[in-house]
Amino acid sequence: MGDTPPDREGQDRSAKLSELDARIKDARAAREPKPRKREEKWTTVSMAWRMVFELIIAMVIGLAMGYGLDSLFGTLPVFLVIFWLLGFAAGIRLVVQSAKELEKIQAAAAAATDHKP
Repeated sequence: MGDTPPDREGQDRSAKLSELDARIKDARAAREPKPRKREEKWTTVSMAWRMVFELIIAMVIGLAMGYGLDSLFGTLPVFLVIFWLLGFAAGIRLVVQSAKELEKIQAAAAAATDHKP
């Protein structure tokens, strides 16, 4: 046995163990990834790609519909051009709606950071 009585030695061990446990918890907490905020659902880059894809998809759908109608009626360039232009207009409308959505998200984020003390 050592110089300290058994009760004191047990207390020293429990203090060392609790200190070690706290250090382990701190190390684990430092290595864990930080949780993502709910407000950051869409980043600016992902919204930009979304806008590009919405525009392209709307134009492709318009082309497909126009080509289908032209092949059905035998008037190849007429409906193709008309529906491509309609698809382009629909794509622009979708891009504007997405931009407004992004603007609302950014305004809400700016308002949230302004209200924090």
